This record gives sequence, structure tokens and C-alpha cells, in this order.
Amino acid sequence: MSVLRILRLAVPTPLSKLFDYYPPADVDIVNCHPGQRFQVSFGRSKKMAVLIQLAAESDLPANKIKVADKQLDIKPILSAELLRLARWTSRYYQHPIGEVVQLMLPLALRSGEALQSRGESVWSLSNTGKEADLKRAPKQQQIVTALQSQPLSAGELNQRMSSWRTPMKLLREKGLVLETELPCLTVSQNAGKEQAKKANAEQQVAIDVVAEKLGHFVPFLLEGITGSGKTEVYLQLIEPVLKQAQQVLLLLPEISLTPQIVSRFERRFAVPIAVMHSGLNEGQRLCAWQMSATGEAKIVIGTRSAVFAPLKNLGLIIVDEEHDGSFKQQEGCRYHARDLAVVRASQTEVPILLGSATPSLESLKNALSGHYRHLFLKQRAAAARSPRIRMLDLRAQKPQQGLAAGMLHEMEKHLDNQGQVLLFLNRRGFAPVLFCQACGWMADCPRCDAHTTVHHRSGRLRCHHCGYERPKPQRCGQCGEDQLVALGQGTERIEQVLLARFPNRHVVRIDRDSTRRKGELEQKLASVKKGEADILIGTQMLAKGHHFPNVTLVGLLDIDQGLFSADFRAQEQLAQLLVQVAGRAGRGEKAGEVLIQTHQPDHPLLLQLIKEGYAAVAKTLLAERQLVGFPPFARLAIVRAEAVAETQALDFLQQVVDELQTWPFEQVQLLGPVPAPMERRLGRYRAQLLIKADQHKTVQPLLAALRPWLEANRLGRKVRWSLDIDPLDLL
Repeated sequence: MSVLRILRLAVPTPLSKLFDYYPPADVDIVNCHPGQRFQVSFGRSKKMAVLIQLAAESDLPANKIKVADKQLDIKPILSAELLRLARWTSRYYQHPIGEVVQLMLPLALRSGEALQSRGESVWSLSNTGKEADLKRAPKQQQIVTALQSQPLSAGELNQRMSSWRTPMKLLREKGLVLETELPCLTVSQNAGKEQAKKANAEQQVAIDVVAEKLGHFVPFLLEGITGSGKTEVYLQLIEPVLKQAQQVLLLLPEISLTPQIVSRFERRFAVPIAVMHSGLNEGQRLCAWQMSATGEAKIVIGTRSAVFAPLKNLGLIIVDEEHDGSFKQQEGCRYHARDLAVVRASQTEVPILLGSATPSLESLKNALSGHYRHLFLKQRAAAARSPRIRMLDLRAQKPQQGLAAGMLHEMEKHLDNQGQVLLFLNRRGFAPVLFCQACGWMADCPRCDAHTTVHHRSGRLRCHHCGYERPKPQRCGQCGEDQLVALGQGTERIEQVLLARFPNRHVVRIDRDSTRRKGELEQKLASVKKGEADILIGTQMLAKGHHFPNVTLVGLLDIDQGLFSADFRAQEQLAQLLVQVAGRAGRGEKAGEVLIQTHQPDHPLLLQLIKEGYAAVAKTLLAERQLVGFPPFARLAIVRAEAVAETQALDFLQQVVDELQTWPFEQVQLLGPVPAPMERRLGRYRAQLLIKADQHKTVQPLLAALRPWLEANRLGRKVRWSLDIDPLDLL
């Protein structure tokens, strides 16, 4: 019997292979287990690697095998289940397993730090501090005054004052302030006080059908119109899972949805809830990760990266808004969290529930073919009624600064009736183009094939593709004249128009520019729900899952571009967006109305969507996709390349085509190479090659063979290239 003596480690490098090392001199091989971390010398650097498997022999000669520097964990830090998921992810998405494993760890653990989590620090006054008089130290006095009413955390202190840490240290040294550490995860005082609502007949069917399959892998698609109570279904399904001492993973598409969902779950369940998303600091991430791994966190809520959460006793996975493109990672390992969630549910033998008012065509096809169980919620919950949808023909009434007269009239009517108005425009900034009336010059980004966007409040031009920005010029960059005008509308301009048109109304703008500071988004959303805001103007951040019971009018200001995009998914995405935005209207007792401004009121998609609903549109689009042989009736992959030299990326991809044409793969189409629709971005020229096949089993072996060839190609070392499996964005 062969003796195991080699560590096969996943090292974070762009190479698709495991690397062989001997155990450290002070470590016996019997104490080495898959999932442990090791520090290794790799080239001229030190890296943290994860043990994937043990081996008896290596393909390398013995004198070429290095000894690992240090074993970092006594017990495996990644479970066998997560390692299995990592291997599947690496194979399917053709990405190096060393980089995939890194996705599963918070930064502290990727950096080789010991596994320990700390709760949040809280400062309070000592008995002496309560009597302190520090008038000669105004900063210290400010802290003492702030702590008189209650203890405060670092986050709360940051919101109240700046540069507080040094005076706080002095107060501690004087014995006036005490620092204590809260438990890593706490249960809210109001936790578990909200009672379950009585489910209607449709909700009860969905709850019963899924609950019956707990302990078994069954994928469900819950198609429920906006406002139909999908979240209540989730909540009532979680109850039996918690009673079995199991954990629940809930994936959401956006950070903006997380606070309201977490708040609702805390009111219903008196259990620790871990939150995972990119807005957390490193201490919070490590806390959530460890509490999830130990099983203390009974519910884990997060965005796409939470699909890799280390769940000790998983019982149910829920993916809310499963259609949303935010679940697709667009750089590095380009995984789709929804699809990985289905794989993880299969590997762990638990049910998975995919919820949406506008299911993706991929999920609909799986439901229609019987691969998924299809459940429906066709009625709005409680007394809410579906909104009435109308179109405003912009050919008949020219909009003034983005708002048609009919839109303004309806806004006044709804505001007078004590309703709130939500306006949707998926374009932030003041205007998308700065234009010279004298010579036709436009302010372009020097690094991208794109115009810079005018941001009026900051007085700057910004490229929304690469982040380049500069002050807004007073004169034309080409002819020197001062006849510069801002063309088009963004949310900032619409906000300015609304403030002038409705001076006595409270206008709230919600987009990436207006919610940059921590806590700003939550504050704005809270003001809307309290009724303090009359008019909301925003981008997609407002379109997804928010519950605004007093919004009675939703206006969509500019949606025509999606009707004529070259991307084959554009009409599906537009239909989903329209339905999701429209779903913000009439969610309370008041009736809702939706107005769509368009120059294309006779477009078949819009007419069918208004008359027959999303299900009919999806059926039409599925038939079209099947006719032309595109997903979900085909499999796609894209080889992308970019380089500083203008033709280098195209030359590299042409070499890929020339090579693939010599390979014995049948039923695979190569489309391209062609320049990317935005050829130059961040100063680099981009090109792409589309690989198309009827079935996954046809294209996957080709991709598995292609990646090593790409890694070995000499020109491929001079360009940046990537593989995107099941791409959502072809443009």
C-alpha cells in the first residue's frame, strides 16, 4: 500500500493546477487533512495555500519539490463540502482552483491570520467618567457628553464625530471610559416578537410542497407577482428548518435589500443571523464567516459571494430575485451564484427555492421541462391590487427636460391624494454628454470609447466605465468657444427639475452618487417608508424588492434603448425591469398606477407586457430563442482579450480560432473574433470570441482543453485574457 507523503495544494495563482509540497519538517503527514491552510514559498513570495488532497507520488523529481513553510491550522478550515464545491466551480467555470478557494475565505484568513473572531467594541462611561468635567479638553468632553445617554460603538461614534480615537485612548488611560467587546453575533431585543401572518391559499400550497421535501434535493421555482408575499413564504419555510437545528442560506441580489430583509427576519426569529456582503469591514466578515462555520448563525443572508458561506448544517437554500444579473460575477472567476446555489443544494441534498416575479428564461425552461418544480403566487397579498399600466406617447407630447406634461399632471394628482411618486431613470449623473454647439465637440473619456457624464453638483465630468474624472470645462476643448451644453437627462438633472417644479415637496434621489456614505442608503429608504419623502427619483437601486406601501404612482422615464439593443438578452432584461419597477406601485391599500414614457408605444414587447403580462412575454421570447438557437437552448462561452497595442488582442484570438479549427470537436460554432462593442476601455483595446454549442457536454471538454493551451500560448502571456462560461453580457 502506497504511503501518502505529498501535499497537493491550491495556491492562488492564474495557473490551473495543484502544486506539490512536502509537509513542514515539524508536521507529521498524519496530521495533514484537506481543508487546512499552509504557508508556502512560491517563486519569490510567500503565499497562503489550502490542502486539497494527499498523494503518494508526484510527477516532479524529489529534488524539485519544496517543503511547505508552515501549517496554519490544526483542524481543516474548509469543509469537505466546500472543497467539493470549489472543485466543481473550478472545472465548470474554467478558473484556477487556487483562486476559487480564495473566494471562500475572508481577507484575514486569506492573509494567513489565525482563525479568531472578535465582536464589536463598545465604549461606555465609568462611574468616575459620569462626573468628569473636561472643559479644557473639548474633544474629550464631546465624547463624554455623547456617552452620557448610552454606550456607543465605533460605527456610531464615526457618525457623530471625527478623529475620536486618540482622545478616547486618553479617556481610557484616565479611567473615565471603559471598552467592552460584544459577542460576535447578537440577537436583537425585538427578535422573535413578530407573529407569522396567515398564509393565503397559494402561499400555503407553496409552503407545504417545499416543506415536504426538506432533507432532499428538489429545486423549486416560485413565480409570484410583485407584492404577492414571497417573503412570507420564505419566513414560514424557515421555521421547520430551524426546529430541526439546521441552517438556512438566503441569497439576495443587492446590498440595498439586505437591511430591510435582515430587519424583518430579526423580528420573526430569535436566532443569530449572519450577514455577508461587500459593505462589511473585515472584522464583521470574519465574524459572520466563523459563526456560519460553527453553526451558531442559524440564518445566513448575503449577496452572491455568500454562496460560498461555510454552513455546518445546511437545511435550505433560498435565492430571492433569482433572475437578477447581479448574481453573475463579472470579473475573476465569473460564476453565477444562482447556478452555484443549485449545485450546492444538489451536493448537500437540501431543497432550493428560487423566487421571482419575473423568472429568468433559464429557470423557466427548467421548470417547463420538469427539472424544477413550478409554484405560483398569482394574487397580491392582503388588500393590495395590481397597478394599472399605461403608456405616454412622447411623439404626441414632447418631454421638457425629461418629463412629459402628462407625467407631471399625474404626479400632481397623486401627490394631492397623499400618495408618494417614484420616478425611475437608469442613468445617474446630470447629463450623459457635454456638447459644443459651435463645433460639435463632445467631452470624451481619454481612456475609453465613451463620453464622460456631467455631474452638476460636483462640477466634474466622470467616466462611468473606468472612473476617470476631471473638472467640467468652461470652454470647448476643440474650438475654445463657450457654447457648451449638457445633453440628455440623468437622475441628478431630474432631481433639479423636480425641486423647481415642486418646491414644497420633499424630493429624495437614490443612486450610487447620493448613497456613497455608509448608512446613507438606509436613512433615505427609512425616510421614504416613514412618509417623509414625497417624490423618489432613482436608478435600479429602487427597482428590486423594496416595499413602499404609500407609493401610488411609478413613472418610467426612458426605457426605449432596451428595445433595440444588439444583446439577445436585452428584451428579457427590459421586461423584467419594467415589471419589477412597476411592482413598487400600489403595494398598500391604495391603488397604484404605472406610466411609461416612450417613443415606441406600438412596440410588440410593450403591448404584450401591458396586455398579457410577463409570463406571455417570456413564452414569446423562449420560442424566439429556440428558433435561433440561443440560451437557454444553447450553451455559450466567451474568450475575452485585451491589450495595450491596438491589434494584439484580435491577433491573439485569431490564433485561438486557428488552433481550435484543427481540433476534432464537432457541433461547436466559433463566432469572431471581433472587437468588443466598446473596443477601448481603461486605455486597453478589447476583443472577444464567442463559442457556441447545443449542449453543455459538447462545449465543456473543448474549454477544458483550451485553457491549458491559452496558458501556454506565448502571445497569451502578453495580453489579458479570460474565459466567461454562460455569459450574461455579450456587449
